[in-house]
Amino acid sequence: MKRFASVLMVMVLLMSAIFMACSSSEEGTAKEGDTVKVLYTGTLDDGTVFDSSELHGGDPLEFTIGQGQLLPAFEQAVIGLSINQSTNVSIPADEAYGPYNEEMIITVDWSQFEEGFVPEVGEKLYMRDTSGQVVEVTVLDVSEAGVVVDANHPLAGEDLTFEITLVEIVPPPTPTPSPTPTPTGTPDSP
Repeated sequence: MKRFASVLMVMVLLMSAIFMACSSSEEGTAKEGDTVKVLYTGTLDDGTVFDSSELHGGDPLEFTIGQGQLLPAFEQAVIGLSINQSTNVSIPADEAYGPYNEEMIITVDWSQFEEGFVPEVGEKLYMRDTSGQVVEVTVLDVSEAGVVVDANHPLAGEDLTFEITLVEIVPPPTPTPSPTPTPTGTPDSP
């Protein structure tokens, strides 16, 4: 009797896992909490492509909707899409990487660099801000006074447009049932 109950419990767990996986794919539309794969192209107002799946080898971008891995408006644009359905979303600068801030152009004293290191204009460097967080900066000028860097995000002040195509809703992992001990020598054993 106990063996039958154990087998029945395992079957119920497996059936519920299969039902959850099927119901997610039967629904066929992306929703909050789903892990999805998308192809995308990001452009600026002048049509310049600043990022795309193609620039990353053509592989789809995988993320979980609502976990804050990407710009919120990008994640929200995927909600409700079906497999192979596309959408366009325009994200104003304030909702993307914020406005361009002139105060984020700073001169770094030479004492902050290793001796003999001379960066080039346009070079990307990684520096720590006042809170200790590592930020990418772009070298604007090099002089005896120091190195002028821009700590704004490269897309600060830019309105962004994305064309997004949903290519897959990744099924949730199937729960692995824990092994059930097999009773031996119990009075209920056949």
